[in-house]
Amino acid sequence: MSQPLAAQRALDYTSPQCPTAFGETMLDLSYDLPKPRVIAGAKHDWELVIGMEVHAQVASNAKLFSGASTQFGAEPNSNVAFVDAAMPGMLPVINEYCIEQAVRTGLGLNAEIHLKSAFDRKNYFYPDQPAGYQISQLYHPIVGEGEVLVELGDGTARPVRVERIHMEQDAGKSIHDMDPEMSFVDLNRAGVCLMEIVSRPDIRSPEEAAAYILKLRQIMRYLGTCDGDMQNGNLRADVNVSICRPGAYERYRETGDFGHLGTRCEIKNMNSTRFIQQAIEVEARRQIAIVEAGGEVDQETRGFDPVKGETRTQRSKEEAHDYRYFPDPDLLPLEIEQDWVDRIKADLPELPDAKKARFMGDFGLTDYDASVLTADLDSAGYFESVAAGRDGKMAANWVINELFGRLKKDDKDIDESPVTPAQLGGIIDLIASDAISGKIAKDVFEIAYTTGRDPAEIVETEGMTQVTDTGAIEAAVDEIIAANPDQVAKAQENPKLAGWFVGQVMKATGGKANPKTVNQLVAQKLKG
Repeated sequence: MSQPLAAQRALDYTSPQCPTAFGETMLDLSYDLPKPRVIAGAKHDWELVIGMEVHAQVASNAKLFSGASTQFGAEPNSNVAFVDAAMPGMLPVINEYCIEQAVRTGLGLNAEIHLKSAFDRKNYFYPDQPAGYQISQLYHPIVGEGEVLVELGDGTARPVRVERIHMEQDAGKSIHDMDPEMSFVDLNRAGVCLMEIVSRPDIRSPEEAAAYILKLRQIMRYLGTCDGDMQNGNLRADVNVSICRPGAYERYRETGDFGHLGTRCEIKNMNSTRFIQQAIEVEARRQIAIVEAGGEVDQETRGFDPVKGETRTQRSKEEAHDYRYFPDPDLLPLEIEQDWVDRIKADLPELPDAKKARFMGDFGLTDYDASVLTADLDSAGYFESVAAGRDGKMAANWVINELFGRLKKDDKDIDESPVTPAQLGGIIDLIASDAISGKIAKDVFEIAYTTGRDPAEIVETEGMTQVTDTGAIEAAVDEIIAANPDQVAKAQENPKLAGWFVGQVMKATGGKANPKTVNQLVAQKLKG
């Protein structure tokens, strides 16, 4: 086996530069580590330690081991092949595209890709698991160690180590609210391919946990490997929470000894970043109360009730031996070629961190503006179309402040924008050529947004062209000054009051006068 991908990159996040997933462009990812969240107990201060197991549904038209559709919202039990229903004699046949999507995700997380992996049977009974076992990858996952840089928007960032990504089948869905006496089972989801992305316990606050899952979702959306729709259950997380005294986590990182950390409890099936943060807070305080009262935290699986604001025991925490894992006898070990992995890597899109760094470098954007514009691919693509050949900062201001603001007001996504990139670029061109002022441009934008008309045509038809004739503007300035001698005296004593005259001139000219020219003339006239 060739040198692991993770070993090929000397990634040092403490240095000002580090390589991208492409291994070529150097990114400026210097940052400060955030301080861990400290919770004051009755007796001591405590810190949080959090690890996450994120279940991401692979974006694929077919399931992991059958050709059944993965379409969401289909009639119950309509997307079920014989193998999904565990009919006797049915054998799984692996979906190569699902394997490709897992490899692509691993590459996007700067992770090691295992050329040899294998599937195991995880044995347990649920009514919505008709085979009585789940095909998963315990011992030999397809993706090994990687890392995700989680930025928190305040100049701090946390590198979170990914331990592994393994593939597995999803279960079906039990439905308990359709009949007072019976439960129903929908197997449409049974057999859908999941990637379980397992992190190390590197997350130190509820906010970091939410930012981590959002960063994973952003990367996978860029890659096209998972749509990240948490509402539909396509992205959900099991959150492992423990507490420790200050300094204990650092000892764990130095030694690798988990004995320095508290006993963890797993909160299952979280599909909301808001609820994830609430659940972590509630569970941490529960554990603190137990420990400070002299008790011990039991390792277990818990559920979160957002209505009551509490976590509740679901079952004691099982270990691998409880599931009687063994290699799946119907599936040979999976072997992939390095050339195939290399072709997938060469076809990777520009990822969020690289795109953000490029936007900051090429367009002179702030960290905040670049983060907003690269939040998703559609927004980034829209901005790039607007900014092409134009002032990048001005383009960013118009996209973020005017367009995004209006879309948010109307509850629309960027792909539903009534204003095309060409139209918004046209407005910026009109400003740059002094054809219109910034104030008039906002009126033009509003008309374009509501009617779809071309900005240049709007300006021409509506008579909105900016007045640049110095003589005409000077006449308006003279008239305003002559009519307001008291204001002139005040402005001559306090030059800051000159803005009043500028406003009056703009009002008198219907906002069409060139603001720069108006300011210059007002300043000259007031000086006498």
